[in-house]
Amino acid sequence: MMNKRFISLWFRHLLTDWLTLRRPELKGVPFIITTPVQNRVVVTATNLLVEAQGVTVGMPAADAKAIVPDLVVIDEIPGQAAKLIKALGEWCIRYSPLVAADLPDGLILDVSGCAHLWGGERAYLKEIVTRLISKGYDVRGAMADTAGTAWAIARFGKIKPIIGPGMQTDALLTLPPAALRLEPAILERLQKLGFYTIKSFMGIGRSVLRRRFGQELLLRIDQALGNENEPLQLLHPVEPYTERLPCLEPIRTATAIEIAIKTLLENLCRRLQSEGMGMRTAILKGYRVDGRIIQAAIGTSKATHHTGHLFKLFELKIATLAPGLGIELFTLEAPKVEEVEPEQEALWSPEGCSLEDSSLTELLDKLANKIGAGNIHRYLPQERYWPEQSIKPALSVKDKPATTWRTGRPRPSLLLNRPEKIEVTFRLPDYPPMLFIYKGEVHHINKADGPERIEREWWADQGLHRDYYMIEDNEGRRYWLFRLGHYTDVESAWYLHGYFA
Repeated sequence: MMNKRFISLWFRHLLTDWLTLRRPELKGVPFIITTPVQNRVVVTATNLLVEAQGVTVGMPAADAKAIVPDLVVIDEIPGQAAKLIKALGEWCIRYSPLVAADLPDGLILDVSGCAHLWGGERAYLKEIVTRLISKGYDVRGAMADTAGTAWAIARFGKIKPIIGPGMQTDALLTLPPAALRLEPAILERLQKLGFYTIKSFMGIGRSVLRRRFGQELLLRIDQALGNENEPLQLLHPVEPYTERLPCLEPIRTATAIEIAIKTLLENLCRRLQSEGMGMRTAILKGYRVDGRIIQAAIGTSKATHHTGHLFKLFELKIATLAPGLGIELFTLEAPKVEEVEPEQEALWSPEGCSLEDSSLTELLDKLANKIGAGNIHRYLPQERYWPEQSIKPALSVKDKPATTWRTGRPRPSLLLNRPEKIEVTFRLPDYPPMLFIYKGEVHHINKADGPERIEREWWADQGLHRDYYMIEDNEGRRYWLFRLGHYTDVESAWYLHGYFA
């Protein structure tokens, strides 16, 4: 029978490491994470800098600020530690199929029979710990016959992280009682009685320990020594969204490829629909008899499991697939999936077409897969005075504007990213231009409207204002021009900023 072996991983600064990875400016800054507990704010996580100065988890935040005057305090995100441990555990499944969350800051891996695949236990443990450290996490690991002993060595061990088979008793004797994962009340009672190491009470009779400290102490000792099985709540990785379709005969025709794509989409979309999910990206691969792999990928504006729409997107790619001597296996994978929003009852409302309409998003998907997603842009308004800063690109059709579009004054249909300098003839002091020269071409102005003054944001920067004019030349072309500052200013100049349709 194979001996059981376990690895315990302890993320010593889990939340602060994660926050530093997301906000690099916190690197080298002493900061803590806090949460309110019974009418006071306490420390729930520290980084290494404040820990070295004596700040500990559970300490009142006010005391921590007194110890570290320049301390940065950040509110805790509820449930974040559990999410991180789950994500790290799923990542560790590459090293063992049996991974359990050990909240609030650890993982337990059942690695029985796995170490030889990595060159032995030492190389195996080193690989796991080194990879996690390279990702930015301060982690300690230990290996032993039981999860309890591995947990104890990872947090309290001083000599070696790998405890040999059957050596857990010797490894535990010199450790403090806290290494047995006991409740604070039991630890306090042991401390009062002078039991500072596990060795000091290990030889006492079990009936005496039960009367003094309860059954939990005996249970934890038995689990650490291997006399009692310890159930683990294993993480189950999400089954990848993928479908396979082997072919009885090699496929070479476009019609057969269409049938294969429809079959794969129907099977995959059936699962997505049952789980309330939809795909955002999908990759079709065809394995040819000559060993080559051909593929086509599509993307959608929002999650969908509509088979007909997805097939139309793939239909645009069929001409690019070269079957060669034939395709003997098709696979369809959806690497990016999201929850599907409920379909609205009416596609068209009295107010007109909405971005939530499935017909519009399907049209965008077709265009994006035909001409490229980078050629389709959507913009949202933002609260800025300068015209080129008053819009921002939307990341998806789900993005909602934080403010409304300004419709009080006309704006050009094409706005230049940067205003371009022009030469202008005008009458002083504030008359519109009579003509302007742009890229060597002279434009005589027939009509003009303005000026519209736009100031800089006083809180953002200092500088000259702009006086905008909407003008029309003698050929009927309309432009948006502005003069920077007053005509008497040294830096005053004229610029072209946009074109009207």
